[in-house]
Amino acid sequence: MTLEHLWSTWRSDYVGTLGDAAPTHDLTLFERILAAPGTDRDKFVVARGGHCFVLLNLFPYTAGHAMVLPNRGVPGLSDLNDDEFAELWSLVRDLTAACTDGLGCDAVNVGVNLGEAAGGSQSDHLHVHVVPRWAGDANFMTATADTRTLPVALPEAWDRLRAGWPGGAPAAWMEG
Repeated sequence: MTLEHLWSTWRSDYVGTLGDAAPTHDLTLFERILAAPGTDRDKFVVARGGHCFVLLNLFPYTAGHAMVLPNRGVPGLSDLNDDEFAELWSLVRDLTAACTDGLGCDAVNVGVNLGEAAGGSQSDHLHVHVVPRWAGDANFMTATADTRTLPVALPEAWDRLRAGWPGGAPAAWMEG
């Protein structure tokens, strides 16, 4: 049996970092992304609240796979204050609606990996995964070929999620 490969160029950046030495900085990866120069569209920040933000996953399971995170780099739900906790779940709710309305998905998976042993590769900064799903998207490619197909590139997913956001883009959002 011959194994065929579909090349996902953006995955090579991630795979190339596996096994890297421990970081030498005080900020988490997500805090560095949030603080980096550039527009929200450049950084794939889909939405911002006062305490939390929504970020497209650079290594998505499906088109539009995004994460909701507190601005502060805390590892667990119990580390959030009441305002952060409320806003986090409010943004999760809004993101699921944006997935349905903006991407036209059939369903959504929502999940949290708390701690490295739970599967979290960035366990120092809490994040809630929101993964759009379509009927038939868990086909043979993932099961037999260890390959994911993504019909939408990250910039288009960003545009479509913003367009589908409940009530439109809040005025407080930075322009993309």
